[in-house]
Amino acid sequence: MSSCSSSTTPESLVPTRPSREMTSSIQPAPPVPVASVGGPSMTAAPQPQHQEVLAWAGSTPSDHASAPIEPMETMAASRTGRLPVSESTVGMPATPLPLQRPAGMMETAALSSGTMSAAARSRIYSRQFRDAKPINFGKVQPRHFAVHGVDVSRWQGEIDWPKLRTQGANFAYIKATDGGDHLDPMFRTNWRRAKDAGIRRGAYHFFYWCRAASEQADWFIRNVPREPDALPPVIDVEYNGESACKMRLSKARVIEKMQVFMDKLERHYGQRPVIYTAPDFYKDNLRGEFENYPFWLRAVAQHPSKVYPGRKWVFWQYSGSGLSHGVTGKIDLNVFNGSEQQWHNWLNRQRGSGGVASR
Repeated sequence: MSSCSSSTTPESLVPTRPSREMTSSIQPAPPVPVASVGGPSMTAAPQPQHQEVLAWAGSTPSDHASAPIEPMETMAASRTGRLPVSESTVGMPATPLPLQRPAGMMETAALSSGTMSAAARSRIYSRQFRDAKPINFGKVQPRHFAVHGVDVSRWQGEIDWPKLRTQGANFAYIKATDGGDHLDPMFRTNWRRAKDAGIRRGAYHFFYWCRAASEQADWFIRNVPREPDALPPVIDVEYNGESACKMRLSKARVIEKMQVFMDKLERHYGQRPVIYTAPDFYKDNLRGEFENYPFWLRAVAQHPSKVYPGRKWVFWQYSGSGLSHGVTGKIDLNVFNGSEQQWHNWLNRQRGSGGVASR
């Protein structure tokens, strides 16, 4: 995943000083069992009762310029432009498209207009992606999976989301925040346009190790809408040599900070966050940890079973060099660990489930 350096300064980490981020200082979310993909529904977590106020509430800009963030207290009145949270009123175009137009063109036009039936929105498009650096993963190849998707950030620039969907982007994770003060300048546009194209999308946060986890959670919550059809939020934990934060924390501190962040997001969104990670960070910090959390694993040279032995997973990022119509340059490619039916079952369980399944 792409990230940006945060402008925050390192927090003090004196060994004799008590941690400022004790998980015992917050009310933990109730434990949620992890079921197999396609398993029974889970008990819904209680939803927060307070009104949500987004840092960028109001009309979503049509361009991708990064607008200044208004203070929270000034945003309460700017509610009319909130993103829609229901697809129940979406209908078909008032005027049928000409029958002589090729089916692919008709589908792209419907996606572009945002006027799709529920069946059209739930349709799974087959993988049409290419890879600039194809890898032979052995017995189990990415093409053997039914549901493919992408993850994006500002570095993909302007995306033709309807076209990208027809190429096989059935889901997308969109870069939202970094640390406690950075909002990806393309997030608002990508969040809106991906939904308009019928793509199931979620947001991810690049975790900054030199800032308090609770502050990072507050920043993510302030900028990412809580919508019933969104995918679970993602915490991206990895080493970043380009970050201003050069600190390497102990495993215990890493686990503690992650737990604080994830607990806060789970209470707000009613969904257990997904953990995205890479091989070196996983080996140092996450082996044997967070068994009841869904994982999204980066493995671009070998199948996840070889890189993360024994770890159950929901998403596999198999390429950082994908090529597709609808986006300029390279894009990250991913698969869901299950069949098409299991994908639909998994999505249905995300609506207020309080947790997600992995296998």
